[in-house]
Order: sequence, then C-alpha cells, then structure tokens
Amino acid sequence: MSHLTQGPFGVLPQASNSVEFIEDTSTESSLQKTLLCVFFLFLSPCIFTGQTPAPACRLDIEKLWEDYEYVKDGDVMIGGVVSVNIQVIPFGYFTSKRCFSMCETVHPPYYKNLVAFFYAVDEINKNPSILPNLTLGYHIYDSCSDYKVAIKSIIQILSGPGNAVPDYSCTRKKKVVGFIGDHFTSTTLPIAQLLGIYPYTQISYGATDTLLSDRNLFPSLFRTVPDDNTTYYVIAYTIENLGWNWVGIIASDDEAGDRETRLLTNLLASRGICVAFVLQCGDPFKYVKKEKQEIYSEEIRKSSAKIIILCGTHSDHMLSFLSMLKDVIEDRTFILSPNFSPLSFFNTYYNIQVVNLSLSFALNPGKVLDLESYLMNSSVLKNPEDLLLRDISIEFFHCSTASKSKDENMFAHLYSWPNENRTSCVLKDLEYLSYAEDIISIALFCSSLFFCIMTVLLLFVFGLNHNTPIVIAKNKNLSFVLLVSIMLSFLCVFLFLGRPVEITCMLRQISTGIFLSVSISSLLAKTIMVYIAFKATRPGSVWRTWTGVRLPNCVLLICSSVQVVLCMSWVTLSPPFQELDTHSYKEKVVVQCNEGSDLWFYSVLGYMGVLTAVSFITAFLARTLPDSFNEAKYITFSMLVFCSVWIAMIPAYLSTRGKYMVAVEIFAILTSNAGLLGCIFLPKCYIILFKPELNTRKYILEHKQAILH
Repeated sequence: MSHLTQGPFGVLPQASNSVEFIEDTSTESSLQKTLLCVFFLFLSPCIFTGQTPAPACRLDIEKLWEDYEYVKDGDVMIGGVVSVNIQVIPFGYFTSKRCFSMCETVHPPYYKNLVAFFYAVDEINKNPSILPNLTLGYHIYDSCSDYKVAIKSIIQILSGPGNAVPDYSCTRKKKVVGFIGDHFTSTTLPIAQLLGIYPYTQISYGATDTLLSDRNLFPSLFRTVPDDNTTYYVIAYTIENLGWNWVGIIASDDEAGDRETRLLTNLLASRGICVAFVLQCGDPFKYVKKEKQEIYSEEIRKSSAKIIILCGTHSDHMLSFLSMLKDVIEDRTFILSPNFSPLSFFNTYYNIQVVNLSLSFALNPGKVLDLESYLMNSSVLKNPEDLLLRDISIEFFHCSTASKSKDENMFAHLYSWPNENRTSCVLKDLEYLSYAEDIISIALFCSSLFFCIMTVLLLFVFGLNHNTPIVIAKNKNLSFVLLVSIMLSFLCVFLFLGRPVEITCMLRQISTGIFLSVSISSLLAKTIMVYIAFKATRPGSVWRTWTGVRLPNCVLLICSSVQVVLCMSWVTLSPPFQELDTHSYKEKVVVQCNEGSDLWFYSVLGYMGVLTAVSFITAFLARTLPDSFNEAKYITFSMLVFCSVWIAMIPAYLSTRGKYMVAVEIFAILTSNAGLLGCIFLPKCYIILFKPELNTRKYILEHKQAILH
C-alpha cells in the first residue's frame, strides 16, 4: 500500500515500489481527476521518463530554456500568469529526451501589466488598513502566450518549489488564495478549466471569449474586461453607422475563431450587413507549399469588399500568416477588436502597413496613480535577475522609438535601450555589412569587383587564344570551367554584403560551396590528366585510351554532384534563415543569417576540405613530371594557398561575432579564389601576352624532345 498525502488537488498516493489509486466515492470527482491525469500526460511529446521518481509522482512537462518567474513571499500569496512574450519556439535540439523550447518576442506594453501587478502588491503592503497584520506576496510566471506554458506555470505554483507534482504540494501551508491571469483567451481558458475543479478564484485582465461567461463551466472565473458580445455589438453598430454593407472576416483557425465568427456574422446580418468572405488563418508552417496562402490571396484580391474585420485568438501564427498576405491586404481598411489592438503592433512586429482609415477598438486602460514614478524609481529597474527587462532592454513602456525607416520601425519597440542616465530611449543600431556605412563592406565590395573584372579579362584573353598550344595543352575546357566557377565565387561575395534577407541567407552558403567545389574538382581533373598525359607518351601504353575529354568530365561531374546533393539536402531539410541576435551586444542588434543546421554547414565545409586535400595530394605527387606537360606544380601551390586560407579561417570564424564573422568568411572566399586565379592562370597569361614565342607548337615539341632526352 502507498502512503497518502494531501495536496492542493486532493488526496494523492506517494510513490513506493508500486502505486495504488484509491477509488473515490464520488464518480464525478473520480472522472475529473482521471481526465486531468490524461490531459497532463498529453501536454508534451517529451514528458515520459520511463520511471516514477520518489517520493511522489512528478510531472515532467516540456522544459523552457528560461523560466520567467517572479516570487515574493508573504503571509498570503497570489498566483499570477501573465503574457509578456508573445510566442514559444522550439529551441532546436533534444537533451536527455526532453524537448526544450524558448519564449520569444517580448512585447514591452505587456510588461507594463506585470509591473502594475508588482506596484499593486507594494501599495497594499504599505497600507496597514487593507491587510492588517498580514503581508501579500506573489508567485508569477510569464505564460509566453502559450497554453502549455500557462498550465505548467499553474501546476508549478500549486506544487511549490522543486519539480512540478500534480496533486501534491511541497509547501507546509496552503498560502495561495487565488490567481490573476491571463491576458488572452487561448491561455486563460485552459487555466480556468484546471482551476475550476478546485475552489481557486481566477481573475483575467484581458480574455474576452463569451464562453468564459458560462457560470456553470467557470464558476470561479471573473474578468475586468467586457466580453466579445459587447465588443462585436459596438463593431456592428459602428459599421452600420458608417454606411458599410459589404465586409470580409479573417479569423483564427480554432474554436474561438469559429465562435466569434458566428457571433459577428449574426450581429452583422441583423443590421443588413453582408459578409463577402470568411477566411481562417492558422499556423503558416503547416502550409509548406503555400496552397492556402495562394487561395486566400486570390479570394481577397477578387473580392470587392474593402473592409476586413479581424477576430478570434491573437497569436503569432495568425499574424505571421497575415504578413504572408500583406500584398493583398494593405490596401484594405481593417477593423480590429481589442485582442488585436493597437494598429502599431502590426507595423512594428510584422511589417504589415495597416493604415487606410483602419479602426482599432481598444479598452480604456485607465490611469494608475503614481505608477509612472514607481516605474522610474523602483528597484525593479535595477534588478539584474529580471530576465524580461534584459530582453526588453528599454526604459519600460514609455520607450517610443518611431523611425522614418520602414525596416527599422519593424524592430523599434523591441530593440531599443535606455541611455546611461535612463532619461530617454535610444534605438539600437542594426549591425550588418552595410554598403552605405561600413568601410569593411566597401573594401570587400571593391575587392570582389576587382577580382571579377580580372577574371573576365582572363576569360577574354583565353577566349581569343583558345587555339594556341598553351591553352590546348592545359585542357582548355577545364580551364574555362575553372575560370567561370572562380568568377561566380567572387560574385557570391555580394550575397554576404548588405542586410541579410531570407533569399540571400539561403543562397550564399550553398552557392559558395558549389562553386568552390566545381573549382577544386576542375583542378583535380586537370591533375589527373597531367598524370595520364605523361603515361600515355610511352609506346603502346594503355593510358592512351583515357586521354580524351570523357575522364576529366566525369571527374568534374561526379565530384561536383556530391556537393550539389549536400547543398540541396541542406536547403530542403534545414534551410538557412534570417534572424536577429539581440543578446551578443547590449547597444546593437545583429541582423544575421542562421545557418539552419550546423551539421549541414560543416558537412558542406568538410566535403570541400576532403576534395581540397585529395587535389593537393594528387598534384603534389604529380609535380615532378616533365615540365611541358606539367601544370601540377602550379596546382600544388594553389592548393597549398587554398588549404592555408581555409584552415586559418576556421578559428577566426568561430572566435568572432556579428558582421566580423561574415567578413572573415568573405576574406577567405576572396583570398582562396585569388590564389587559384594567380597561381594557375597568371603564368599562362604572361606567356600569351608577353612571351608569344613560347606559345607555339614548334617550341612545345622542341622542349618536349629536350626533356625526354
């Protein structure tokens, strides 16, 4: 038998070698607890550890890389779940069978709600007439606008310090008397379903779904905002009075979106307003082939409805999908419910220019006396452990950083920071290799352009002299392939310069890897042909059958194809993308490319290294062959330069950050290709232009006979 312990959810058997579940005499209570357990088990695909840890059955929920937790002890505790971050993303790897996720995209105005919570608690504790002989404390988490994080936070608050244990409390006294939160219906609803089983009062400060008004389902839930019935009544009334009778609706693809769409459609129909279309937006990553995006874009484009109402659940998925439709919606007039206010949110985070006389229905937040002075003088500002403040890096909610630049305005609210005296906000610089402002970019641009012109000139010279012995003897087809691939490698530098975008991030590494591999494969094919040409000079040699163009072409094709397959697999399975690095520097944001997968990046780089090593060894072994036939010594030196550059590049690349990391890679590309160009083609070019007497068939044959004898 197992020992029973009273927890915040009721009676729980402590784990021993076996666990027995005690049958509850109440069928309803038993059913509720069973459903609750099943619900917990399916919170995350990574929650099962295979063992039941002692002394109680712990719940191993999906782990966050960082928990935004705030605790202040008191005689009476209030639990809190607030939304400050607006999305949760996978962290990108698995550790010990646990999925790690990361909260992302802090919305500074939402941080104001959290600080108002702190302020209210401090004011209550200062006034002895409110809670005489008692102190009020709190235990708060940021839900990151994610329902799984919200539920995890509630369980953690109820369980107390340590691991989350359903139906078990590590605290000696039940000090939590109620909960505040959350902002959105998507997180408030599951919290209410959990807390509604037990007598915990919950107060939401932003959820508006009409379902939450059902006192039978949620007897302990209260709100400080009106529900959607009121909001959409006002919206329908406004549309009628403005004389609009033909509108479209874009809703979230979930139950809340369905409910609000039905409610809004009925209210509009009762006032003689017709709905032209109803579109439901969900997770854009589910529509990889963009079929839904194309269908929606075409439907909006064809529709004569110029008024679009947004309703449903506010989520990053929905707004990201809207940003994919921005080409067809930016000329429409939007009507936004309080869930999607303010209008600036669209411009700031999703670069959707929602203007055009659009209307935003926002709740009046009221004014809290002395809150602003509390924000400016409180020790909260000086607390280095406040992770949200670290992420926001601005002077609270009054940091307005409007920018004339459309691109900079997209990041204005998130990426600004206070000056030294904390008297004003300064927009963080966006760091990348800018053509306009960075001397490094200008130098790299000019160098790349110079080498491109040099390569074109060499192509021109070799093209005019393509029938001369020195060009023919060195396998002119491979020479032209090599020159073109070197030129394209120089051009790849332009993909690294300027502000990174999705397409340049995707193309720059794979194009560089492919063109460099073609260059090295051409040199390998040349070296093999040098060896075969020497062997074929002996009478009756079987090597004569290999002296045609088939073998070098096969070597070039096979060796290059391997790199092409690697690069295409990289782009297909884990493509590079643009990202913003807000943590490396305090005063600036690095706009950079995330390679998508380190494994694929180093696979491409590693294959290029293997190909270079094989070419170097082959050329080194063939360097002593007779000089008339021998290009191998030039190839050996060029491969030595190539290897030296890229070996030196790796530690320099790994030890730098931001634009300097990109500059190191560009320098390696320029230097290695310049080495190939100089070592392989300049000696030939010198003979063609300044020593034409050496570039004759007679001289080649005489020199050949002298070497052989």
